[in-house]
Amino acid sequence: MTVARAAFIALLSLVLLSCGGPPTGPRMGDPKPLLPENYPAQGIPAQFGDVDPIDWTEHEIRPDAYPVHGIDASRYQGEIDFATARANGIAFAVLKVTEGGDHLDPGYAINAQRARAAGVPVGGYHFYYFCRTAAEQAHWFIANTPRVSGDLPPVLDMEWNHQSRTCRARPDPDEVRANIAEYSRIVAAHYGTRPVIYTTPDFYADNDLGQLAGAEFWLRSVAAHPSERYPDERWTFWQYTGTGVVRGVKGKVDINAFAGSPESWAAWYAARHQP
Repeated sequence: MTVARAAFIALLSLVLLSCGGPPTGPRMGDPKPLLPENYPAQGIPAQFGDVDPIDWTEHEIRPDAYPVHGIDASRYQGEIDFATARANGIAFAVLKVTEGGDHLDPGYAINAQRARAAGVPVGGYHFYYFCRTAAEQAHWFIANTPRVSGDLPPVLDMEWNHQSRTCRARPDPDEVRANIAEYSRIVAAHYGTRPVIYTTPDFYADNDLGQLAGAEFWLRSVAAHPSERYPDERWTFWQYTGTGVVRGVKGKVDINAFAGSPESWAAWYAARHQP
């Protein structure tokens, strides 16, 4: 072998090593591990932390008044250690699956099975996009979210797409409520249980979602109890922080409370899980 040929082969080997091989799975976020004890927060359960807490002790009703808590997550939380999360107070998890009519979140494919294996009830959610029809989005969610007996009911995330670069549509309230009803009808027929509706204070008010007959709500309210942001509305889940810290979850994560006792949670789950 000539010196020139040997040098060429060595150079080619270095190039191939630097390029690496094809990806072996969905790309996930790689957040830094956070520990609750480094981020103490007043008024939330002691086993959790918060990177940007408010002082819940100034409020009449605070998150630690509720005994059942869970997380909702997407690709940005990376791979979740659900056994550790469960041992540290996480009773349920809802993971992002789809958005619009053509977007998938890679976190669901990895973390849903991890949750089931750890005995944490898990469900999937769809982020609604106002430039696709409700039927398109319902069928996209169904196509990418397996029906698994024992999983939580599906969740429909309804909020304004204020960061979207491709869709700035803001339908009128009647159209929004009609879209929710159509999406919910299609999804409920497939999974055997109707979806829970997640929303924010502005979206709820802008679209008068209190008119939705029979809707079950997951309400975001990170600076006050839902009774202050959604007067007279009933709710099942309360998202009380978007900057929470939970053992087993890398990086910040949303933490949520269930509106009831452990016995109420068991009864709700028995009635609402996927058959």
